[in-house]
Amino acid sequence: MRRSPAVAGQFYHGTESNLTLQVEQCVDKNAKREKVIGAVSPHAGLIYSGPVAGAVFSAMDFPDTFVLLGPNHTGLGAPISLMESGEWEIPTGIFQIDEQIAFRVAMNVPTVTKDSRAHMFEHSLEVQLPFIAYFSKKAKIVPIALLSATLEECRSLGEGIAKAISGAAYPVVLVASSDMSHYVPDGVAREKDGKAISRILALDPEGLYETVVKQRISMCGYLPVTAMLFAAKALGAQSAKLIKYATSGEVSGDYDSVVGYAGIAVR
Repeated sequence: MRRSPAVAGQFYHGTESNLTLQVEQCVDKNAKREKVIGAVSPHAGLIYSGPVAGAVFSAMDFPDTFVLLGPNHTGLGAPISLMESGEWEIPTGIFQIDEQIAFRVAMNVPTVTKDSRAHMFEHSLEVQLPFIAYFSKKAKIVPIALLSATLEECRSLGEGIAKAISGAAYPVVLVASSDMSHYVPDGVAREKDGKAISRILALDPEGLYETVVKQRISMCGYLPVTAMLFAAKALGAQSAKLIKYATSGEVSGDYDSVVGYAGIAVR
């Protein structure tokens, strides 16, 4: 089946020409590219979080396949939902699902459910695609949406993904989609987000999970990021770098109620 775009014309421009121009305004064509194992990228409307996402994708060597992990905002589908076959369409491209990697993930992780319902209206992964399409028309994807998961389920998912990727004969990169604090004053967002970011930069999935829960940080994609960190560590990650941080206040001018955005590369 082909998944049609759910948020074209809302989170990003709905025509090919306008979307290409919008992405061009967010990316850095002169950025130094490096090989990465994983990344954290935001998923708000491109007018707000696009420069952060653009910085992330501008700074990486592009793989053949992206494993995309994002939060399930809609509540549809299973707790951990994998779309294992088909295509995803956006105005600037059509993405094939890497069925080989998807099959291996499903085989390695008992808690993963093959379920397309969670993906039909979910924006967190779709908003990554305009950036991928801008730099590569050939990259495949493996979409995974997380509605709920314990720390141990995040570990199982991450380590299962790592096992699936390690058997691939071509480059694969994990991208965890997440915005940071939601609808708090700018100063509060930066303070709380700093605590979560420090755990990501330390490659500490357990610490990230516990910090978000205990500090009540409204980071919507902490489960995908936790799973990505477990996978990255299993794949030999040694370090992480904050590429860009911003809040919506920098665009809207409203610093009393902002959303935070972090772009991070894991190497």
